[in-house]
Amino acid sequence: MTDETSTTYSGDGIWNEEADWELAEFEGEADEASHIPVPVLAVVGRPNVGKSTLVNRIIGRREAVVEDVPGVTRDRVSYEANWAGRKFMVQDTGGWEPDAKGLQQSVARQAEHAMRTADAIILVVDATVGATSTDEAVAKVLRRSKTPVILVANKVDDERVEADAAALWSLGLGEPRTVSAVHGRGTGDLLDIVLDVLPTTPREGISVGGPRRVALVGKPNVGKSSLINKLSGDERSVVHDVAGTTVDPVDSLVELGGKTWRFVDTAGLRKRVSHASGAEFYASLRTKGAIEAAEVAILLIDASEPITEQDQRVLTMVAEAGRALVLAFNKWDLVDEDRRHILEREIERDLVRVPWALRVNISARTGRAVQKLVPALETSLESWDKRISTGRLNTWLKEVVAATPPPLRGGRLPRVMFATQATTRPPTFVLFTTGFLEAGYRRFLERRLREEFGFDGSPVRISVRVREKRDRRK
Repeated sequence: MTDETSTTYSGDGIWNEEADWELAEFEGEADEASHIPVPVLAVVGRPNVGKSTLVNRIIGRREAVVEDVPGVTRDRVSYEANWAGRKFMVQDTGGWEPDAKGLQQSVARQAEHAMRTADAIILVVDATVGATSTDEAVAKVLRRSKTPVILVANKVDDERVEADAAALWSLGLGEPRTVSAVHGRGTGDLLDIVLDVLPTTPREGISVGGPRRVALVGKPNVGKSSLINKLSGDERSVVHDVAGTTVDPVDSLVELGGKTWRFVDTAGLRKRVSHASGAEFYASLRTKGAIEAAEVAILLIDASEPITEQDQRVLTMVAEAGRALVLAFNKWDLVDEDRRHILEREIERDLVRVPWALRVNISARTGRAVQKLVPALETSLESWDKRISTGRLNTWLKEVVAATPPPLRGGRLPRVMFATQATTRPPTFVLFTTGFLEAGYRRFLERRLREEFGFDGSPVRISVRVREKRDRRK
């Protein structure tokens, strides 16, 4: 038996030890990618004390929106952090106001929720101002909480302010930890304290089988917040005719079809990130993060207007993240017969890269067909999670390759020896071959794979691993 034939799949589920080693390598990579629940650190305080700046310092990157005006952060936003080899989530919140009204009342509820669900809490106070009545009200609530609380005196840029920070002992939350979030002063010591109080696992034992995460994405003013409100049955998100009302991703638990779903309403993406500034720029970055944190995305497109560059750019972000996808054409109540014919041509031209995405025509304003989103989401996620057994996959592959061999490359015919599904989410297949397979042939295999096994609503990735011919004299 030659080296080349020793790696050929036998058709009965058996191949040689070298191939087994390759598969074990893939399985190990998939295991490493599995999700492990981590504890949550909530950062709370009144508006404009520097919470988002401190969050950026903790996570080591500039993601939380920061501007020199109060109230930029309106909703709970979570980020991954790592310190001294330990991972945890940091939850940024809007300013906490005990007597808030209107929009600020909604902000207060978001912050209070973070306090109830976090494994540890940082209360940020402006040391240059001292303890205000709002700080005292927050401290009163936190003193009754069983969750560990760390009092942080921010904006301590030099030793002169440290004496002022000592007055914060009066809040009854122990020693105030002095930091300067802007300059990084004292943040390393603070993180050491955070690790001391954070449990190694979340206190609520969050499991992988929790609510499925749905990112609601699209250009500004396409109706994302209106759809969230229609699905949830209440005013979860701020809605206004002015584009760009949503800045932070907004998490909403929504009961649909007998299941609980976690929807994330994201900021609309402008034409180009480089054209945005300040809060808009970082909101765009966070929208990308929300897509990557989700399992399935609903791309909301205004059916009454031509498909735009923004729509396609969001589509690219979802596709690159490898997430399941549902295309929801909103404002269908404004679409007449002529527009429908034009839209079909636009879809064929502009959305050709995702022919597998499920499509639903809805109206967030009237509620038309929004209930059809649930089966579309379920089908897409089922495809996203689908795994094909190696025996079944190779039986199918043998028939397809025999009927339509790959094109010659360099005068030689590449042999497809066997295939395996390396991972799910999205389904990823690896083909072991004796030569490189052209992109056109890989697209052909993907089409046939979908015809045989489905995968509606999910991307499918196919990679080729060319087996180098070893020197038999060794």
